[in-house]
Amino acid sequence: MEIVHTPVLLNECLKYLSPVGEPFENDAFMIDSTLGEGGHTNAFLKKFPGLKICGLDADSTIQARAKERLSVYGERAKFFNGWFNDFYANYPSDFVKPDLILFDLGISVFHYEKSNRGFSFRYDEPLDMRLNENGTVSAYEIVNTYPEKRLADLIFLYGEEKLSRKIASAIVNERAGGEISSSKALADIIYDCVPEKYRHGPIHPATRTFQAIRIAVNDELGHLPKALFDAFNCLKPGGKMGVITFHSLEDRIVKNFFRNLGKECVCPQEYPTCKCGGTPCAEIITRKPVGPTEDEVKINSPSRSAKLRVVRKIKDAGQLHLRDVSI
Repeated sequence: MEIVHTPVLLNECLKYLSPVGEPFENDAFMIDSTLGEGGHTNAFLKKFPGLKICGLDADSTIQARAKERLSVYGERAKFFNGWFNDFYANYPSDFVKPDLILFDLGISVFHYEKSNRGFSFRYDEPLDMRLNENGTVSAYEIVNTYPEKRLADLIFLYGEEKLSRKIASAIVNERAGGEISSSKALADIIYDCVPEKYRHGPIHPATRTFQAIRIAVNDELGHLPKALFDAFNCLKPGGKMGVITFHSLEDRIVKNFFRNLGKECVCPQEYPTCKCGGTPCAEIITRKPVGPTEDEVKINSPSRSAKLRVVRKIKDAGQLHLRDVSI
């Protein structure tokens, strides 16, 4: 089986989420919330022989690749096909609480190179972008049906694209003459509508728009705050949770939630007395996000924007810890 994805911040994850020492037992249990092709899980199972891991993924195709790769570990590797937000919101009653939880919020290279769902502007593929093929909204629907203002706002917010209105206008004008059905067609529209100097910048001019549409298709930012909250509360006291982000909006959500977990009180100022417990829910292990080394960026360029944040649980969080977390 060809493995094309290189897990980012791998050494850093192995260090900060190590199941060695107190309070972990020899048979520690970890959940890899974003299994992908199993790169992180493979490294953890190989390095820590007593560890057991359950890998979650909404994409059954990529999970099948991970199952094949991790079959050498037998019963130490288990799998769940579905969205991590659904999994943690309805945590299986027959599962023990995990000692470790990892989220890698990046998109696997498999989706760009092998899925044939239009994630990449480099290929001529159907305009889909669903991580789960059973999802109800596709990139095709967004590109061909969203009003111009809504499309422009989406591209600006999720892609942080300064030419969002120009790009949205070009898309709407083009679709008036017929549907936009392929990733290459969309990329060409974006390329042709931007100024000459923008076409030859450090990234392809369609990069941010494709990112924005993918985030919207899969509601990646909408799911995240509640998923982090539910996952943290599933964790054993003393356990650790780490999150790798690649986008400033993702990182802001994680940073704000972790910051709230580390506060003694998160009650609004208008509350006459504290209602959240008055003690921190977590120890912040990474006061600043951990980024890749220069060597990793040279070998694996997608790692350049990766950030890892880690906390250690003290007690469960309450709803007040979600204040000011959502985008």
